This record gives sequence, structure tokens and C-alpha cells, in this order.
Amino acid sequence: MKLVSTGSFIRRTIVAGVALFGIGVALQTTTAHAESVNSYISNQKVGHAKVTTAIWGGFPKYKYRHGVGKPEGVVVHETANPTSTIYGEMAYMKAHYNNAFVHSFVDASRIINIANTNYLAWGAGPAANQRFVQFEQVEVHSKSAFAHQIANSAYYTAYILNKYHLKPNDAAYDGKGTVWSHASVSKFLGGSDHSDPTGYYASAGRKYFGQAYTMAQFYQQVKRQYNLIHHAAYEKATYRKGSGSETAKLSSRYTSYRLYNHIKGTRATKKYTWKRSKAYTGKRVYIDAIGTKTTKKSKWYRIRFKKSTSAQRYWVYSKALDFGTLTFNKNLTLQKTVKADSNTTYYDHIPNTLYVSKPVGNTSSLRGQTVAVNCEGFRTIDGVQTQWYRVVPTSGTPYWINATEFD
Repeated sequence: MKLVSTGSFIRRTIVAGVALFGIGVALQTTTAHAESVNSYISNQKVGHAKVTTAIWGGFPKYKYRHGVGKPEGVVVHETANPTSTIYGEMAYMKAHYNNAFVHSFVDASRIINIANTNYLAWGAGPAANQRFVQFEQVEVHSKSAFAHQIANSAYYTAYILNKYHLKPNDAAYDGKGTVWSHASVSKFLGGSDHSDPTGYYASAGRKYFGQAYTMAQFYQQVKRQYNLIHHAAYEKATYRKGSGSETAKLSSRYTSYRLYNHIKGTRATKKYTWKRSKAYTGKRVYIDAIGTKTTKKSKWYRIRFKKSTSAQRYWVYSKALDFGTLTFNKNLTLQKTVKADSNTTYYDHIPNTLYVSKPVGNTSSLRGQTVAVNCEGFRTIDGVQTQWYRVVPTSGTPYWINATEFD
């Protein structure tokens, strides 16, 4: 499938390469059973190799196309040589790179990157070369080996897409995508007349699985691997809902952060600017939930800019908000009596603070009662201080009551 730098193609075998390394390749015949390759990979829990980096310094370094400067997708190749090995192919390519070269090679047990993917390769014609990372698949000769190679190839394709912040998009239908066969390059971009790896996929699929394997099926495997990579990359978080009516102010540092539809890093997110919310330092926002990342322990708040609970909500990093100050006088052993006419809400935390509180009762049920207090809290914002007591009931969870509700 190789493309020389001038745009013409060369065909070759690696018999010499096999002889050089003293490797004999035995072709295996297997009775085929009708089964999807992708199903086999899933049912047998076929994993993938790690990407091994063995960059050779002799390859030229040319930038991707002007105005983009980075890969725009991946081209999947196949060597069209049933007797070659991954190391024989690599050795041949290094010796003939002026004619053609790709970035990486894949077989049943290895993914070897030999050319820096930050620079283009010469493997699929001028239009494709300046846009895509390219890799070769060395032909394998058993059911297990083919399944493992597909898993490795799909993983490497997804790995490159993720590395360069690209999403899977099959180019086979309209020539506008990120996952390309050499056949699609020939069809849509020109500069080549090759059709790999479609023939190899179809033949190996029929031989070992009873049905032709297709690029469309390979693309489904790429998407699966891509989702696994993204899922593994996401950080988990724990969440806690509040009353929905609590407030804080935008801090003087709020412009250093962005608004998101989810906590950043926990899943795919959209980000928003502050302009749409007419934000300014000191602007009051309403809070209804807090999220804490499990690894870094950073705190995020879900806010809205209107009192209405139907207003659009955003997640924002804690440092974008100003809750005022909160201090505690701990380890108290006080007895306090609730006023006889008390009728207000008490909470699991002091309201309008970084803890995000929820109402848990009403002091009307405690009128005239003497309760045990083990902590005193002071919240100050805009020069106004409120005092709270943490009540320890004879059974159940402690709660906070405003100090004004006690005699």
C-alpha cells in the first residue's frame, strides 16, 4: 500500500526481510464458524497491547497541512504480504522511507510506534498524508491472532483520536471523517488506487469467523475502545443536593474559571462564558448542589442566576464563589432552651455556606425544650454576622439552629 513521496506507488514483498531475521512463517488453516469478530472480542474479553514507542530519528519531519498543524484522523492500512513480520516490515520501511513510511505497525500482540505522530507520514497519497496518522497491520494467521489484531488496531485508532482531541467519525460514507481505510482515501481524496484493508478483513473474517469482516464493523470496535478510553479518563465525584434556595456571590476571581454543564473532568462537558449571564464580581447566585471529586477532593457547585428553580443551571469551581467567612467554636457543652414561640427551619449545615444545607425540621416541634449544644458557628458576609448552634439530639443526626431561636 506504500506511497512514495512523489505520489507513485510501489509493491514489494518482505521475503528478504524474513530471511534477514531468520523467521519462518507457517500459514494456519482453521475451520471457520460463523461468529462476529466483535462479539468474539467482547465474549472472550480480548484486551489490547500497550503502545510501544520506538521512534526512529531518520524519518523526515514535515508538518501537517497549513492552518491545521495536527492530525485530523487515522488511516488504517494492511501490508498485503502474508509472509512478512512486524519487525521485517519495520526494517524494510526504515531502509526505504524515501519511498513510503507510516507512523506505526500493529500485529496480534504489539502496537509499535516508529515515527512521531506530530509529523506527517508518506503512506496514502498527498491529500491524506498531510492530514492523517497512518498505521500498518501485518497479516496474521489464526482466529485468535486476527481478533487480537483487530482489538489492537481499534485501540490504537481510538488512542490517536483521543490524543489529538478528535471524535470517531466514519469517513466511508461521505469522505468527511476521522477514521479512514486506505480504500476510502482512494475513493474520496485520490492520489492512490489501493483498497486495503478491506480485502484482508473480508478474507480473514470468512476464513476464521465464517463471515467477512468489514470496515463498518471495525469502526464500531473503534467507537467501543474510544468510549472505554474516555470512561477511564473521567474522574468520579460524589454529589449532595441542597435546598435549592441558598446563595453565594461571585468572587473577585470568577473570570479565571468557566461555567460547565457537568463537573469538568467527570464526563464530556460543554463550557460557557460568563457574558450570557451578565456576571460581575459580587453578583448573587443560587446554589442547589455540591459535587466533590473523589481523587483531588476539589469542590464544585451547581448554580443558577435566577431565583426560579427552572432557570438554567451550571457547574462552577468553588473558587469562583464567595461564601463569606465561617468560623467555629467547637467542643462546647452547653444547654440551650428553644423559645416558646419559635417557628423556623433548622438545617443539617449552616445555610448559605460552602457546605450546602438542607432543611431537616422546624423549631415549632422543640418549643420550650432544653437541648444539648456542642458547637457554635459564625457566618459573616457583607459585614453581617449570623450565629448558629449545633444541637445534639438524644438520637439521630445533629442539626443547626439560628442562635436567635434560643432564650
